[in-house]
Order: sequence, then C-alpha cells, then structure tokens
Amino acid sequence: MHGHGYTQPAKQPPSPGYLVSLRVLFVTLSVLSCGFLTWVMLLRLAVVTRRSVDWGLFVAVLATDILSVVLIGTEPGEEIHTTGGYTGLVLLLGTLVAVIAYYIAADVRHFQQQRYGGYAPAPGYGYPQQPAPPYTATTVPQQTAPPPPNHAPPPARIDQVRAELDELSDYLRRHDGNGGPGHQGGA
Repeated sequence: MHGHGYTQPAKQPPSPGYLVSLRVLFVTLSVLSCGFLTWVMLLRLAVVTRRSVDWGLFVAVLATDILSVVLIGTEPGEEIHTTGGYTGLVLLLGTLVAVIAYYIAADVRHFQQQRYGGYAPAPGYGYPQQPAPPYTATTVPQQTAPPPPNHAPPPARIDQVRAELDELSDYLRRHDGNGGPGHQGGA
C-alpha cells in the first residue's frame, strides 16, 4: 500500500492561555495609557498576521494617535476648552474602542484559522449524536445524513479500511452461517 507521502509539519499556534494573556496585556497597556498606545496592538497584529490590511490599519491608527496628541497638546492650559481639544480627545478615545474590538476579533480569528485550518470545529463533529443500533447478521447499517458541505471528505485510507472491514464482515457472516443456529466452534 502506498501512502500520501510526507507532509510538512504544521506550525502549532501558542497555547490559548498564552494568547489570552497577550491580548489582556496589550489591551491593558492601551487602556492605561488612555489610548496613546493603541498602535501597539495593531503593530503586534500586523507582525503576527503579515496582512497588508493590518499594516495599513497600523499606520492609520499611528497617524490618528499622533494627530490626537497634537490637537490635545495645542490646548492652552490644563483643561480642554476648544473644538480642537475635544476633537483630539474624541479621536483618541474613539480609536481606542475601535482598535480594541478589531484587535481582539482579528487576533482570535487568525489563531483559530491557524489551529483549525480555516474552519472552526462543528459542535460534536466526529462523535455520534445518538447511539448506533447493534448490528446482527440480518440487519444493515442505517444511512446517515451527508456531512455538511464545509467539511472535507474523509481521506482515501479511511475508505479503504471501511471496504476491508465490510469484506471481513461478509466473510464472517458466510462462515458463521454454515453450522446453523446451534453451531458452536470446536471439534
């Protein structure tokens, strides 16, 4: 029998606990800095995903944060009194909220795709949803519903094993039936 050959080892994503800790760290850093460091979340995301969209968002958020600092910094005195100051504050806090939402969603999606190959596991997939009926020599297996379209077909090796098991089952039924209902093995 010939196999499918060797495959490249898949790079496993970090553990979920480590990823959650990183997300909490970067969000906390941004919130404690009152939004001045929101660009750090997008920098990490852009480095991890290597997507041009994330790099573009990183540059846009960095520019927005710099503009916010300039608008707030040109405010005379300790308090905000002008339209420019309020605009800078709204930009800073609005960017903070939007970036946190985007960062968490994109980071979770990226590592979920990396872990499950683009698909999230369906609930209960791979496990029988109801107990299978017992098989006897006179019963035939019941047909089940076809798998959802987003699941890949089973590998050829599984089909080959199923066919061999079916042949073995037929062989055993034929040989068990020769002795009649009261037949027992032995001499």
